Amino acid sequence: METIKIKDVTSHLERFAPPSYQESYDNSGLLTGDREWLVKGILLTLDCIESVVDEAIERNCNLIIAHHPIIFKGLKKITGSNYVERTIIKALKNDIAIYAIHTNLDNVIRGVNHKIAEKIGLVDLEILSAKDDSMSKLVTFIPQKDVEQVMVALHEAGAGNIGRYEHCSFQILGKGTFRPGPDTNPHIGKAGEQETVDEIRAEVIFPSNQKNQVLKALRESHPYEEVAYYLSPLDNAHQEVGAGIIGRLTTPMEPLAFLRRLKDVMNTASIRYTELPKTPIEQVAVCGGAGSFLLPVAKAKGASAYVSADFKYHEFFDAEGQILIADIGHYESEQFTKDLLKEVLDKKFPNFALYFSKTVTNPISYL
Repeated sequence: METIKIKDVTSHLERFAPPSYQESYDNSGLLTGDREWLVKGILLTLDCIESVVDEAIERNCNLIIAHHPIIFKGLKKITGSNYVERTIIKALKNDIAIYAIHTNLDNVIRGVNHKIAEKIGLVDLEILSAKDDSMSKLVTFIPQKDVEQVMVALHEAGAGNIGRYEHCSFQILGKGTFRPGPDTNPHIGKAGEQETVDEIRAEVIFPSNQKNQVLKALRESHPYEEVAYYLSPLDNAHQEVGAGIIGRLTTPMEPLAFLRRLKDVMNTASIRYTELPKTPIEQVAVCGGAGSFLLPVAKAKGASAYVSADFKYHEFFDAEGQILIADIGHYESEQFTKDLLKEVLDKKFPNFALYFSKTVTNPISYL
């Protein structure tokens, strides 16, 4: 069996769903355990509760990867007075690490909502509500003859991607002037002599969480001893990061037929829904978990149905006959997240055993 550490697993997951993409109220990441521990086995679950820890012990798994964080708010004491404290105590006593990957996994385009859309059969997928303030711009100045090597390095580091377009940049020719100091070893010119060089001003945008790797690529590929650059945060929305997903059915469906198929493919006992529209369902918005906050966006983008969970009674009125709300249940909407996690981990660790938890953690039952 492959020898891996917990940090190898979590680093791979965080490249797929960077922690910086989680919402401010969230608590994703390693909640118990040590990043340096060797992994004996991995148990995948939607929720980590006591019975899941028992299952991990039985299966000799010392890493539990859950979607929902068992520690959501700060703990002031751990005395076993509730299920959260008891779960943590049991994990600590048995040297079991718990890792949560929550809203950051919700907010990437191939994350939780993509899996739901895949189950429903949607195509032409786009983020429903793109995340603002998550992009930055790099401006740098490169000798004309060295532009290609620097730009290749920047693109390989993740700079220059705009939506589905790659290797995007803006470049303009200009004159760079400088005088190397007495203790320098300049790539061009001599110490103490004024120089004028044909340079390209190059601009690229990149996800802000990739700043360190982009700057590393710049410094390692740029020929100058001192690299001139500046960074600017952008208000631009990242088109592949944000809440919810919207797509379309390949064949429009009558509303009741759509609901029946939704009930089947999402394996839910019941669906709460609003008045059936008189036109077929084609454009569909989805959001795993509690998604009522995205209803106005789904309506504005022309969705004829919105699949989510945890709608309150009065929130159903907000459909106003313009959209079909289909509340399929919180657990039901996210139950296939385990499959998503396995797919992501299998790509990096194809020979390592991953286990699905057999514990049904849904706290809600239906008659």
